[in-house]
Amino acid sequence: MKFKKSFYLIALLFSNTFFSQITSKVVGIKDGDTIVVLDDNNNQITLRLAEVDCPESGQPFGKNAKQFTSSQVFGKTVKYYPTNSDRYGRIVAKVYYDGKYLSEEIIKAGLGWWYYRYSDNKNLGKLQDIAKNKKLGLWSHTQVIPPWEFRRSEK
Repeated sequence: MKFKKSFYLIALLFSNTFFSQITSKVVGIKDGDTIVVLDDNNNQITLRLAEVDCPESGQPFGKNAKQFTSSQVFGKTVKYYPTNSDRYGRIVAKVYYDGKYLSEEIIKAGLGWWYYRYSDNKNLGKLQDIAKNKKLGLWSHTQVIPPWEFRRSEK
């Protein structure tokens, strides 16, 4: 019986932490797929966008991706749903603004890759294919290196 109560308590805490909607103001853009928001206590929280991976700042289109993300959400109130945390201690989250899903908008603009390794949202893959076919953003280059390969080569 004690185990059952503990299990339910952990499940409740997990669901409240990782599946609840949080509203916050965006106060910083670290790069195309990382933003900073203020919580209710004015603490800064770094959010890593779920399901998308943008070029690093040293890569072609890294600055463009950061600028795009900034133009979409900087200074705005967003809603986000934490899904996980990453190895750097950032909260991985699905971020929504003005009725739009930020990761989807980045992929549609051709400024990020669908991070299929951590996503089962096949629609994002279709949007990436459309951006590729239209040669939008980073897809206008013939030799693009995904950020996960770029990071590996930098080590």
